[in-house]
Amino acid sequence: MRVRPILIVLGAAMALMGVLWIGQGLGYIHWPRSSFMLDQRVWADYGSALAIGGLLLVLLGRRLR
Repeated sequence: MRVRPILIVLGAAMALMGVLWIGQGLGYIHWPRSSFMLDQRVWADYGSALAIGGLLLVLLGRRLR
């Protein structure tokens, strides 16, 4: 089983989800309209951590041979 592509795909998904959470937490993205995450700064912080973790997984996956 190849671990490298799994790490890259999982990391990219985490990074994209983190960017979405940052946008919702800061009030830039109002989707879905009934989301409890809108304009809540704590979700921007969670999104930052998730995006950084995702980028680290992508970097780790790219370094593996």
